[in-house]
Amino acid sequence: MKQESYSLDDLLTIMAALRDPVNGCPWDQQQTFASIVPHTLEEAYEVADTITRNALNELPDELGDLLFQVVFYAQLGKEQALFDFNDVVQAVSEKLVRRHPHVFSGQVFSSEAEIKANWEQTKAEERQALDASATSVLDDIPRNLPALTRANKMQKRCSAVGFDWRELPPVIDKIHEELDEVMAELAHSTQDQERIADELGDVLFACVNLVRHLKKDPEAVLRGANDKFECRFRAVEKALATDGKDGRECSAEELDGYWRQAKLDQG
Repeated sequence: MKQESYSLDDLLTIMAALRDPVNGCPWDQQQTFASIVPHTLEEAYEVADTITRNALNELPDELGDLLFQVVFYAQLGKEQALFDFNDVVQAVSEKLVRRHPHVFSGQVFSSEAEIKANWEQTKAEERQALDASATSVLDDIPRNLPALTRANKMQKRCSAVGFDWRELPPVIDKIHEELDEVMAELAHSTQDQERIADELGDVLFACVNLVRHLKKDPEAVLRGANDKFECRFRAVEKALATDGKDGRECSAEELDGYWRQAKLDQG
C-alpha cells in the first residue's frame, strides 16, 4: 500500500488493516482501550519533549504518533459499535463552537475575564448534562493526571469560583506555615511517617499554588529544574572522573565544592 501521499482516510484504512482479525498485526489485534493508554501518555510526553527541545523538524512525526493513538481508539470504538472517528471529530467540533460564542455566534464580551467566566460556565453546564449529580467544579478532573498537574487544575477551578487569595503574600505565608508543620512533626521523639507524608504533601500543594499565582505551569517549571540539575550533576560526575575521585568517598564539603564549580561554569 506504499504511496507518495497519504490522507486521513488512508490512515483510517491502515488502522483497520492492522486490526483485521485474519491478516492484521498480532500486536495490534491484542490491544484494548486500557492497554494502549500507557502508549498514549508516552506519545503525548514525546510531543511535549520535542517542543521543549525546539526540535520542530521532528514534530510532524511525533504528532503523527499521537494522532495514531486517537485513530486507534476510534477503531476500537467502531469495532464495538460505540463510536467511530467521525463521532470524535463531531464531538470536538461541537465543543469548540459551543465554548467560543464570541467567535462563532457573535456574542460580545468586554474582557478576557468575561470570556474565561463564560468558558467555565459552559464547562459546568456540560458536566451537568453528562451527570446531573455533578455539582462540584472539581467533578471531572481526572484522578490519574500527574499530581502537579492535577493540583494546578484543582486550584484553577477553585479560583474560577472565587476560592483563592487575591494577593501574593498569603500564598507565600502558606508555604512557610506548611514547612513549619513539617518541622513540628520531625521534632517529635516518635515520628509518625503518615503524618510527615501528609504535611509534605501540603508543602508541595502550597508550592504549586505559588507557581500558579505567578502564572507559570508547575510541570514545566519542575521539568526545567530537573534539566538544570541533570546538567550540573553530569558536570560534577565529569569533574570527579577527571580528578580520579569516587563521589561516595568524598566529604560533603568536597562535593559541595564540585557542585558550586558546576554552577559557576554553567551560569
